[in-house]
Amino acid sequence: MPSFYADPMNRRAVLQSITALATATAVLPLSAAKQSMPAIDSHIHLFDPTRPGGVPWPTHDDTVLYKPALPARYEHLVQPHGIIGAIAVEASPWLIDNFWLRDTCESNPLLLGFIGNLLPESPDFAATLDHLHRSPLFLGIRYGNLWNRNILAASSNSAFIHGLKTLAQADLVLETANPDADLLAAVVRISDQVPNLRIVLDHLPNATIPADAVRRSEYSTNLRELAHRPQIYVKGSEIIHRIGSEIPLDLSAYKDSLDQLWDLFGEDRIYFGSDWPNSDSLATYDQVFHLAQSYIATRSEAAQQKYFWRNSHSVYRWNALTTAQQCLLNAS
Repeated sequence: MPSFYADPMNRRAVLQSITALATATAVLPLSAAKQSMPAIDSHIHLFDPTRPGGVPWPTHDDTVLYKPALPARYEHLVQPHGIIGAIAVEASPWLIDNFWLRDTCESNPLLLGFIGNLLPESPDFAATLDHLHRSPLFLGIRYGNLWNRNILAASSNSAFIHGLKTLAQADLVLETANPDADLLAAVVRISDQVPNLRIVLDHLPNATIPADAVRRSEYSTNLRELAHRPQIYVKGSEIIHRIGSEIPLDLSAYKDSLDQLWDLFGEDRIYFGSDWPNSDSLATYDQVFHLAQSYIATRSEAAQQKYFWRNSHSVYRWNALTTAQQCLLNAS
């Protein structure tokens, strides 16, 4: 594949489209184009605690997160980093919030799509999925270790698997949450039963790895098995995390584990996500992006393009909404 910037027409088109986007929406100044290649942030959360009824998360006692996390605030933060699109992941288990997120994303062209929060085993799953899928921004659902759910148990539930087959038939994505040994075992089981389903392992850089030797061996075996399945993807989110009592901000603290994931899954199945604003509990957006950029900068230009935007398109098959986003697809 030729270099994205090798063709002067491609390079000129990207710079012109980014300039146009900045003028139209104040999302991205021209200076950002000089600092990094265009990027898609595949994992942000949007919510508004001030709306009637509030939100189930974050809780009101969270002094860092309990404030509106809306597109305008996000746009301001990402101005220096060449972000020309983002994907929102529903952070609420309330059914109605899927539609709030849809409406929020549809009102801002920076948002390429959203991942909903539905229960595949519920009787109304297919109908709700169909309703949400009327929006071209609906990209899939998330299910995992959150909201007291047990994905390992669910993976043995015939109704759950039937729901995921419906998801796959709709060409949508299953994202998982908060990986540990049970979640990896569940994903292997799910993938066995729904082999055409694209599955994303969110936050794998911050997986809970068992201390017990037997369980750790099972975890490693399942991780290697998933790495052999081309429909399984890894979101490079939560790279910065707590290690003991520290929150390292230097790449050296994470490089070995990131290299292991890269060696397993390769450059075609790992891609960028910031986990904003949840990441604010650990580091600033600038620090999160800089660390990810520092790691990927050691790879080829083609691999960097895949990490920052190409792979997100392979996973989600999003549609371009702005000139800058369309320019990326035209250059592919």
